[in-house]
Amino acid sequence: MVSVIVFGSVNLDLVFAVPRLPAPGETALAPSLRFEPGGKGANQAVAAARDGASVALAGAVGSDAFAERALSGLRAAGVDLSRLAVVDEPTGCAAIGVDGWGRNQILVAAGANRAARASQVADQDLGSRTVLLLQGECDAGETACLLKRARNLGARAVLNLAPFIALPREVLMAAEVVVVNESEAASLAAHLAVEAEAPALAATLGAAVIVTLGAEGAVLARDCQTLRLPAPPVDARDTTGAGDALVGVLGAGLARGLDLPEALQRAVVAASIACTRPGAQSGVATAAEIDAALARTFTAR
Repeated sequence: MVSVIVFGSVNLDLVFAVPRLPAPGETALAPSLRFEPGGKGANQAVAAARDGASVALAGAVGSDAFAERALSGLRAAGVDLSRLAVVDEPTGCAAIGVDGWGRNQILVAAGANRAARASQVADQDLGSRTVLLLQGECDAGETACLLKRARNLGARAVLNLAPFIALPREVLMAAEVVVVNESEAASLAAHLAVEAEAPALAATLGAAVIVTLGAEGAVLARDCQTLRLPAPPVDARDTTGAGDALVGVLGAGLARGLDLPEALQRAVVAASIACTRPGAQSGVATAAEIDAALARTFTAR
């Protein structure tokens, strides 16, 4: 039985390693180019699968030459692709520049991802034992429709507002967990006309809100309580996909019965590992690697 369903994007990433990221109007010469499977939905699905969850992805790709490369990481991780659509649009593509400090700049062409439909996820997929992961790279209306259906049918929905999409307040309130980084938290706060702090966002939405803080870890707010979960120090090499690793492992943890703080601590460690490796999917840790890193982290304390 599938325990995690991801409704999200599938991209082919074109990764340019540059000495430094270009300023507006500047050309940066990259000595190399890598083709990597990516897309926030696919990255999260791979992360959840590598952490031991049974995962299915609902999304869309084109019938072009990019599609198989974009799907290669999902296939290798054993993700169920029976809910995937092949459409008459180009497969989603991202151009990613990564500098010597692991920082990135990303341009995304949505392509086929805009053709993914909520109807690709059946009602029987959305029971109380299912964790649904959603992001902002597919059509906002379809994402909203699926989120509301998940709430009505009892599934646990984790909404990662990356990139930020201004969903109506009542739709946002259908999520059990909302995950944002600091800039997305600011956009969400402006949209809701509240302070850009996790407790204020959580109180407004009636949901758990996680604000990721990069090397500083994450903040979790729910039920008038706030918890900060630090990240272990690492030598960051490439931060691309670290947030997706966090969300995917968070979903896998919730699906196997971990409580939210425990699942988030595991996810923060997984994101830290991802920062030390190149590639959004090739850098994702296995369950054994996350277990070992957790043991080292808490032994050190």
